Amino acid sequence: MFLRQTRRKKDGKTHTYWNIVENKRLDGGRVVQRHVLYLGEINSSQAAAWRKAIEVLDEDAGRARTLALFPEDRCDAVADDASVVRLRLSDLRLCRPRQWGACWLAGQVWRELGLDRFWADRLPPSRKGTRWDQILQVLVSYRLIAPGSEWKLHRDWFGRSAMADLLGADFGLAETHKLYACHDRLLRHKEALFSHLVERWRTLFNVDFDVLLYDLTSTYFEINASDVPEGDKRRHGYSRDKRPDCPQVVVGLVVTPEGLPLAYEVLAGNTADSGTLRIFLGKIEKQYGKARRIWVMDRGIPTEEVLAEMRGSDPPVRYLVGTPKGRLTRLEKHLLDKPWQTARDGVQVKLLAEDGELYVFAQSADRVAKERAMRRRQMKWLWKRLRQLAAMEISREEMLMKLGAARSRAPTGWRLVEIEMDKESSMFVYSLNRRKLRVVRRREGRYLLRTNLTGNDPALLWQYYIQLVAVEEAFKNLKGDLSIRPIFHKDEGRIEAHIFIAFLAYCLHVTLQRRLHALAPGLTARSALEKFAAVQMIDVHLPTTDGRELVLTRYTQPDPELQLLIGQLKLRLPPQPPPKITSTTLNVGNLVESHLLVVSNRYHNRPLLCFVYVGLKQNCEALQLFRISELHELHFALSNGCGINRFREARVVNNTGWRLTPPGRPRCDGLFQNVGCDRDSSTCRHVKPIHAQEPGCQSHPTPGSPFQAFVHQP
Repeated sequence: MFLRQTRRKKDGKTHTYWNIVENKRLDGGRVVQRHVLYLGEINSSQAAAWRKAIEVLDEDAGRARTLALFPEDRCDAVADDASVVRLRLSDLRLCRPRQWGACWLAGQVWRELGLDRFWADRLPPSRKGTRWDQILQVLVSYRLIAPGSEWKLHRDWFGRSAMADLLGADFGLAETHKLYACHDRLLRHKEALFSHLVERWRTLFNVDFDVLLYDLTSTYFEINASDVPEGDKRRHGYSRDKRPDCPQVVVGLVVTPEGLPLAYEVLAGNTADSGTLRIFLGKIEKQYGKARRIWVMDRGIPTEEVLAEMRGSDPPVRYLVGTPKGRLTRLEKHLLDKPWQTARDGVQVKLLAEDGELYVFAQSADRVAKERAMRRRQMKWLWKRLRQLAAMEISREEMLMKLGAARSRAPTGWRLVEIEMDKESSMFVYSLNRRKLRVVRRREGRYLLRTNLTGNDPALLWQYYIQLVAVEEAFKNLKGDLSIRPIFHKDEGRIEAHIFIAFLAYCLHVTLQRRLHALAPGLTARSALEKFAAVQMIDVHLPTTDGRELVLTRYTQPDPELQLLIGQLKLRLPPQPPPKITSTTLNVGNLVESHLLVVSNRYHNRPLLCFVYVGLKQNCEALQLFRISELHELHFALSNGCGINRFREARVVNNTGWRLTPPGRPRCDGLFQNVGCDRDSSTCRHVKPIHAQEPGCQSHPTPGSPFQAFVHQP
């Protein structure tokens, strides 16, 4: 592997982009280059670090370790050695492939932020042993890696992931009622989480929180608005998603210039932007105390009244905010006499002090070129389309529809065109409004900012304002990578908890992004997760000649490019899980699938989902029940109609378990002739055991004990 640079000239500047490339030799001898990682624009020290890492990796790649396998037909000389296990390699099985790498990476970031300790203290296990902190980690990892509904997590994703292996748990973490019940335990810890994250980010990245960026977004619900109860936060309002027909909630977010979130709030969907700033000012001051912070906002959020309160507070709250274009028109005459000052390359400013505030009129050459190119592109398309429409002979109604479509396609260009349409026919005349065009050209790439930071460098003020893109990037990640919608919950508390989980996933996302950005700006959290997702975990089953089975649970070795990325992130893969040797076990997953019974309860007029988990071992005394301790414990009757037709008889072991004897096996003691339930009771009646002591059976069950199993009642 090697580094390759690509130069691209854009807007008069030469940009150098770096990639890691690998040579691959094809069957015909031809060598092709495979793109491994995109690093973006990196500096010389970063490039040197990547080159060094690649060289070390290539040196290690030449070394190999050879292991010897001893099948059953090649170890006769040590056949009498009890420490030797002979394997039937011809019966080797590879079972349960599942995604491991991305789940492991999410867990590393989770622990790096200290969220394992934070939630272990606040979400203790229930008296039945439910680990709510681990369920929350599953929900957040799912939202980060492959976002979807909780039902999809339960039905599909958890079984195809290695979350149970990484957390040392089982499928109990993905039971539907636990996933939903976990939502109800989160919101009370929101403020404590904000404080915890601030301290962790200050430790990890040495960031300060003197500059705060504030903005709002919305997320909508595709539901019937008449079904929303009175007082619910789901309301119609200004939709940033272009869905005014749907109820929505408004989400306000405060982040640092690095994109690290400081706080958020879920507001009613009809909340005006101008009515939210006072709420967040009080929230941040209460949470983190008074400090000389700088609030950066877009136009439309603060009102004159709130800005006056910010100037008059003790200490004064500093702000930098964009202004509406109407104010630029009012101040344009005063700004004409002011000289241009160079803030930095390509950025010029004019300063105007008025009423204790400083107005900064900024002009960016890059923004001028960009906005002018966008406007010209729209005008070119619109002019061509109007020429086509003018030549059409269609009805007046059709022409109006086509003109409306053109207006929605090119709104900026449409404002510069005047159209006069005949009142009777579809004919129209169009012309360019040159006066409006001159005004637009004068304001392209130019912004009017206002601030009470009268003594600051104009270049710094401009830098603060363009950092508002960090908030927009956060909203883009929440709606894109993390898929905050669709939201399927109906309860308002669950909806806010869903957004809370998405916020936690964004915290993991932005933390990983900051780690990657220090290595190369071109690396993204999503690309890293996709690379890690290629590492799978699999169970290797090796039967032995004495009826036991050696089980090796292994994750696959990462590709060279992923090893390189792991080294740069200073991560270390955990050791492989230790091998286990057990007696031959029945495939629990297949058994559960084949014996998932829907039993109609005619007394309560609702179905019961009966989950039966069993394991089959070589000898009759080794048969056992795998209990589901988290489900509601009910007594359940096993009879011929229960679908366990693979086994002949049921045997009681004790009050908490049971045995199954497969066909062809000898009977052991404790065999029952019949097991059933009373009509008027949900408990099994005691059954009469038949004591039949058989050779080789070592277990002695308690006579007269009830048959016991577990039933989940949804």
